[in-house]
Amino acid sequence: MKRVNWNVDAVAAFFLLALTVNGLAQISQPAAINTEGGLVQGAFDDGLTVYRGIPFAAPPVGNLRWRAPQPAAKWEGVRQTTKFGPASVQGGKGSEDCLYLNVWTPAKIAGNRIPVLVWIYGGGFSAGATADPNYSGEQLAKKGVVFVSIAYRVGPLGFLAHPELSAETTNHVSGNYGLLDQIAGLQWVKRNIAAFDGNPEKVTIFGESAGGISVSMLCASPLAKGLFEGAISQSGGSFGPPRPTTYPGENMKGLADAERAGEDYVRRAGASSISELRKLAPDKLPGGWDSGSAWPIIDGWVIPGDQHDLYEAGKYNDVPVLIGYNSDEGASFWPPKTPEAYIDGVKKRYGKFADALIKAYPVGSNSVPKTARDLMRDATFGWHTWSWARLQSETGKSRVFYYYFDQHPETEAGSWHGMDVSYVFHHLNPNDPHTTKSDLAISDAMSTYWVNFAKHGNPNGKGLPIWPAFSERNSAVMYFQQTPHLGPVPSEAGLEMLDAYFAWRRTPEGDAWAK
Repeated sequence: MKRVNWNVDAVAAFFLLALTVNGLAQISQPAAINTEGGLVQGAFDDGLTVYRGIPFAAPPVGNLRWRAPQPAAKWEGVRQTTKFGPASVQGGKGSEDCLYLNVWTPAKIAGNRIPVLVWIYGGGFSAGATADPNYSGEQLAKKGVVFVSIAYRVGPLGFLAHPELSAETTNHVSGNYGLLDQIAGLQWVKRNIAAFDGNPEKVTIFGESAGGISVSMLCASPLAKGLFEGAISQSGGSFGPPRPTTYPGENMKGLADAERAGEDYVRRAGASSISELRKLAPDKLPGGWDSGSAWPIIDGWVIPGDQHDLYEAGKYNDVPVLIGYNSDEGASFWPPKTPEAYIDGVKKRYGKFADALIKAYPVGSNSVPKTARDLMRDATFGWHTWSWARLQSETGKSRVFYYYFDQHPETEAGSWHGMDVSYVFHHLNPNDPHTTKSDLAISDAMSTYWVNFAKHGNPNGKGLPIWPAFSERNSAVMYFQQTPHLGPVPSEAGLEMLDAYFAWRRTPEGDAWAK
């Protein structure tokens, strides 16, 4: 037998290499974290630790369809949380098993308590998912917050009301399951975020479009009291009065009207009862924003009443808010193609206020310019933001910070709906030839203002222009327009005319007219 001559130094080096490789393998993943459901293990990602697809409620399937979210089942062992959970059912795709959240944490030292920023996606309450690359939270987390994104049911699966469903509950209401999902997600954050080194006493919610409207509704919901200490609404607000036939900005129905719409929905689905409807596969259900059952409602429980009335009475969750909208939102909401179509639409919706509103938001002789599109912008977002700012500054103790996003290419008339999201999330591509230095500066300022607000309830900080709180005496608005700078409330004369319309809508005459 041939004798092997081992070199002592080579043997030592071999074992040292083996130990090093084994040690690297052990630290290639972060240590498992204990949550109320069990152990979860995420992944390191560019200086952060990221956890994707953590269940915060039971899958709302079978008999749990159209019920409030229930506690998630506990699991044995370590759950790998490195992939996003499925999106809620939308457009014939997605899954009912969709109630998952995600966490990006920058914590380096265990026991730190870092402010938490919780994202609620938009999509008209009919679409949206946390896996959307636009909503990836790494850049915000790198600025010093724990970033969380929570999912919720959308479309009819999230908001169907029906007399049979109301009869199933102890409080005799139905609908608003998507909002209850958001509340369940925030409750999970309060109970568990400390394990990810987040501060459960320093939670700020934020969202855009339907997400921003959700933030507004959570600010008025007694069920959300104490779940957050600050709120940011981008193109949100829900201060319009209810009506059976809804319009953008007047989207809300009362429970009785929503239940009637739910009965129509069941018939259109070819079912005779909720029991039959629960047996249908999700892709067989009528869906989409035009289903008549895909929007939150005033149910008297999750949403106690008309939000404008609630704020006038001081009945809301009084926390600091940062709120605003984009300059050309109206370009994204089916703008009329001709002046005649614009005038006819305004008269149909606004009745005796139509002529004054057409004067405040004039149309061209042969075109529908931005001045006319701004009526849709303000009826849907601008008036709600302005009303929110005025009402809270009058009846609340917490500060209001009001902004107007008008950063756009010179070839466009203004900033379209949703354009602000990539700026706030700091996702602009600096190598894109269309990205300007001004774009990058605005993005850095917005993301920093947002993170400062999450940390302190105040967006101001070193190196940024001063952003004063809004009040009737000081109605300054922060404009994100080439540079961050202060300016007046946009289209204030038009907002005042819309305010007169919405006030009339709350009278018996206006309510009867809307029906």
